[in-house]
Amino acid sequence: VQLQASGGGLVQAGGSLRLSCAASGRTFSTSVMGWFRQAPGKEREFVAAIRGSAHLIYYADSVKGRFTISRDNTKNSVYLQMNSLKAEDTAVYYCAARFRPRISLTDLNDYDYWGQGTLVTVSS
Repeated sequence: VQLQASGGGLVQAGGSLRLSCAASGRTFSTSVMGWFRQAPGKEREFVAAIRGSAHLIYYADSVKGRFTISRDNTKNSVYLQMNSLKAEDTAVYYCAARFRPRISLTDLNDYDYWGQGTLVTVSS
């Protein structure tokens, strides 16, 4: 499975960005897709996840109400709409996929495939 993340960039605090992640190589609709981020000097952390049918979505508390994860199985893609961005949202954002059944959506160790990351910089 190959994941290609895009959409990062420089934005002012309060602004918006939309990240995209295109997947190939396996039946996308059965996957759990997640977004994680890693700020300089910090560990990679969970941001949001969505199950294959999109009936279950989960967000980190730090982004709840500001970020929206969605997917389009016809385009093998997952998106992260980020609104009301803050300086502390600055990080490299990674999309990830897994096909194994697991209880947790937030544990990065449960994801098998990772994109290359896209940098989001929020200026204050």
